[in-house]
Amino acid sequence: MQNIKQFLSNLSHHPGVYQMLGERGEVLYVGKAKDLKKRISSYFNKQGKDLKTLSLVENIKDINFIVTRNENEAVLLECNLIKKHRPRYNILLRDDKSYPYIYISDHEYPRIDIYRGARKKNGWYFGPYPHAATVRETISLLQKIFLLRTCRDPYYDARTRPCLLYQIGRCSAPCVNLISETDYAHGVNLARLFLEGKSDQVISELQNSMEAASHAMKYELAALYRNQITRLRQIQEKQYVSIDEGNADVIGLAGHAGVVCVQLLSIRAGQVQGSRSYFPSIPAYSSDEEIISAFLTQHYLHDTTHIETIPRRIVIGMELPDQSLIENVLSEVVRHKVELLHGARGEKRKWLEMATLSAKESFAAQAFSKMNMRDRVIALQQLLGLATIPQRIECFDISHSMGEATVASCVVFDQQGAVKSAYRKFNITGITGGDDVAAMHQVLLRRFKRLQKEQAALPDIVIIDGGMTQLATARKVMHELNLQEINLLAVSKGEGRKPGFETLHIENNPPIHLPADSLVLHFIQQIRDEAHRFAITGHRNRRDKARRHSTLENIAGIGAKRRRDLLRYFGGIQGIARASLDELTKVPGISRSLAERIFAALHDTTV
Repeated sequence: MQNIKQFLSNLSHHPGVYQMLGERGEVLYVGKAKDLKKRISSYFNKQGKDLKTLSLVENIKDINFIVTRNENEAVLLECNLIKKHRPRYNILLRDDKSYPYIYISDHEYPRIDIYRGARKKNGWYFGPYPHAATVRETISLLQKIFLLRTCRDPYYDARTRPCLLYQIGRCSAPCVNLISETDYAHGVNLARLFLEGKSDQVISELQNSMEAASHAMKYELAALYRNQITRLRQIQEKQYVSIDEGNADVIGLAGHAGVVCVQLLSIRAGQVQGSRSYFPSIPAYSSDEEIISAFLTQHYLHDTTHIETIPRRIVIGMELPDQSLIENVLSEVVRHKVELLHGARGEKRKWLEMATLSAKESFAAQAFSKMNMRDRVIALQQLLGLATIPQRIECFDISHSMGEATVASCVVFDQQGAVKSAYRKFNITGITGGDDVAAMHQVLLRRFKRLQKEQAALPDIVIIDGGMTQLATARKVMHELNLQEINLLAVSKGEGRKPGFETLHIENNPPIHLPADSLVLHFIQQIRDEAHRFAITGHRNRRDKARRHSTLENIAGIGAKRRRDLLRYFGGIQGIARASLDELTKVPGISRSLAERIFAALHDTTV
């Protein structure tokens, strides 16, 4: 790239795709452009660029580009090249498995099953569904309601007597002719109608069948239809979502410190068909708009076998810079208009809130997953230069409101994750309100004196929420208690308190700034955030308890039972305050002298 000016001068203004190459010829980044010359030149101008772009430009050794006939072709080619090369500066959708369908076979007694891959077999396909668990749950429900078989044909053909599923009421045993082909086909037809979103039609048919069976005095059959109707009603209540046209995909986003969850909520025929979480690989400093754009193209264009299932409406939480381009590409590929909706009004807002809440829950589950916890602990060991893997980590935080109701928290982690049974809260007293350093000194002193007294296990690492001052305070406590072997780490918040910009403080070392996508930084953030959450919960409970403190608790002779009797008799503290002396004495267990004390306390006077 030494002759960058000459290279840029020879570029065309056509649309196309460009590939940034590294020192070994590896593909660092793949991008699309409406105008190749303008887009590639923008990387090398002197105007302000974000940190991700600066890092990319520093590593570029060569650039390849491919001219396309139009922007839509550029989008499709970009998607294919990203899938092929998986560049480290691109946002990568890591889960590109084929999506599952519900399959009903073409057989005189059709079976219902989950299916993946090309739809070559004869039969009926419903989907694709976002998640296999949704498919299995739906199949299980249809099997229970309509008694359809799920066994494969070789097993079906070999049966000479009903299997266990018949015995437990999950199959009608067509394998041994315990149901006629006509009756079985009726159940299959109802299941197909339900999967097509015509559940009201299914319920109407079942109601007619129930009435007919009842008139014919076939009460057991009528009861079966009644149970099917009840079950379908329950499913309807659980799945129904009001949608004008019936079909939509809703995309929610949640993340923290370089880890992002994209949640896809699929709604078909007015019902929630399923939800699926994606955790794409995100380069540092990627914007939400970049993440959503990359998800849309990679998710919908990576597998053309499902392209016809793209709905007409996709609800997103923000307007995208290349929104019209993505709409045009999807519309051209699927051959019907596709609209990206970013407004947050009415029903769309409810859908988006559902997807965003699901994304937050999925993100939290992923963040606290135990699968990669050992790797995180090892990364922390390497950061601190420890000879052995730490077995126990404790983190301390302080919470208060303008110095009121100060509470300190202690959370504990081991190689399996959070040990919630070992969490502790400490009410901090005897200090100047708002003095976090004094509060930290008190909680550490109390905590480790108690551990020494009980001869309990000591932590290998103590993490402090704070800077060098809090770190020095922690070391002072360890010296006082002769616990110099405990490793200390302080975490101070970055500029604007933004996650990913924290500063780590280790004794006798300069401050450390780790990349936002660092595994060990994510682990430290996870522990710190859990300590913060636990401290805030304790502080709020203590503050609210103090504000809810009843005046009755300060009156001698009024215990829990008499307080309860008074509150029940008068309906609350206001009723007690309005009561006269004579009315107070009518409460069982309240003498005249006690009534006088109550009256005096509530009216700030002497009786």
